[in-house]
Amino acid sequence: MMERRTGLVSIVVPVYNAERFIAETISYVQKQTYTEWELLLVDDCSTDKSREIINRKSGEDKRIKLIVLDENAGAAKARNRGVEEACGQYLCFLDADDIWLPDKLKIELESIKNADAGFVFMGYEFADVSGAGLGKVVHVPGHITYQQALKNTTIFTSTVMIDRNKIPDEDIYMPCIASEDTATWWRILKRHGVGYGIDENLVKYRRSADTLSSNKLTAVRRIWNLYRRQEQLSVIRSAYYMCFWAFRAVLRRI
Repeated sequence: MMERRTGLVSIVVPVYNAERFIAETISYVQKQTYTEWELLLVDDCSTDKSREIINRKSGEDKRIKLIVLDENAGAAKARNRGVEEACGQYLCFLDADDIWLPDKLKIELESIKNADAGFVFMGYEFADVSGAGLGKVVHVPGHITYQQALKNTTIFTSTVMIDRNKIPDEDIYMPCIASEDTATWWRILKRHGVGYGIDENLVKYRRSADTLSSNKLTAVRRIWNLYRRQEQLSVIRSAYYMCFWAFRAVLRRI
């Protein structure tokens, strides 16, 4: 087990063929106004120049660390390996093509401490492939419970911060299923109570035409399977929550 450092933020990024964005993503972390962080980039057997770029960046900034998986295992296992290697009290996830504005870590740290919380998340804005905001900002509630989260999958992975002194790693490790991140937030809320939302837009969610979640039918199937298989809800309860999920999913995108 890694020695945990108080106040340190460990940022875990799964990387697979991300050479187009990874240098830029690293720069967004380096521009954070809170500077006590480590950046763990977990390469999932990329076949492009991602690893070369990360190696160069880690040589310039010792807070940046490259972790290489032996075989292609998917985002969940990549994130889990990053959690295993993390030394920080606080944990954040960042996707390899998403964008953080400079005060993201600072604002979240202030909020998680003020609320004495184990789990916080914030709003975000959809962006195009170039990173330009599209003006569609997703607002989040001030708090959310497990039951509320089943109706509203508003928690976006790149906005989350977790205090590992309050939430054990065994509850943070992601299952190797579709929508593994949503399943993890549900588990955390179910076991540890309320998550606290910060209704500020300090994250941009870069979406491209081939993004998995851009396929609406695929998204519906993934969420339905979470209800039925992961949460083991009845067909009636699953359909009930699905109606709320679909309504809010549409609202987020119009």
